[in-house]
Amino acid sequence: MNTKRIAVAAIVAVVSISTVAQAGPISRACMSSDRSARSPSLCGCIQRAADRTLDGRDQRLAAQFFRNPQKAQDVRMSKSGFHNSFWTRYRQFGETAEASCS
Repeated sequence: MNTKRIAVAAIVAVVSISTVAQAGPISRACMSSDRSARSPSLCGCIQRAADRTLDGRDQRLAAQFFRNPQKAQDVRMSKSGFHNSFWTRYRQFGETAEASCS
């Protein structure tokens, strides 16, 4: 293997490792879901939308919806003040993700 190929392989490895290390809770949940449309690029885009609109606590809660869609319905119907304000932020996240990732 020549020096140029080694350098390119090293760069690809570093980028791949840093991408995995930077994956947030939404991206990880998206990639582990059984949805056929999932891909690293789509899940990464959705994570970037989450980073712009949701804090860490919100992201961890939203990530649970990938595994348990009923949880989303329970949160939406909740009378909790936190859940109500979260749902407002979550809708904004959904709109941002749709606009950015469609």
